[in-house]
Amino acid sequence: MSTQFSLGDRPLVAFVSTRDPARAKTFYGETLGLRLVSEELPFALVFDANGITLRVSVVNQLHLAPYTVLGWQVPDIAAAAIALQQAGVQFERYQGMPQDALGIWQAPGGAKVAWFKDPDGNTLSIAQH
Repeated sequence: MSTQFSLGDRPLVAFVSTRDPARAKTFYGETLGLRLVSEELPFALVFDANGITLRVSVVNQLHLAPYTVLGWQVPDIAAAAIALQQAGVQFERYQGMPQDALGIWQAPGGAKVAWFKDPDGNTLSIAQH
């Protein structure tokens, strides 16, 4: 008898790491506006990201990925970029990628993306598809 197992109908949990939970709590909670669900210190901070659980794991040593680790789809990327800049977020600039004054790059297929870093240096993004 074969049993098929699938995670397709199970909730996703996203992870990102921090060395400084107080700074991460301020950034993810106040700057990005995610709701803090619980503080499970010294292990993690747990946020609600529109129904997705985001665990900000506390680590002693952080190994940064050279790519985007978390991203949000937004309906109006220019408005989102302006709001984030007003909250103190600085957008990244990448050599060889034409980006507008807000730091937004348009992909050949039409998607628009802008990248920024959290206080630990993790690369995050906003995108409009």
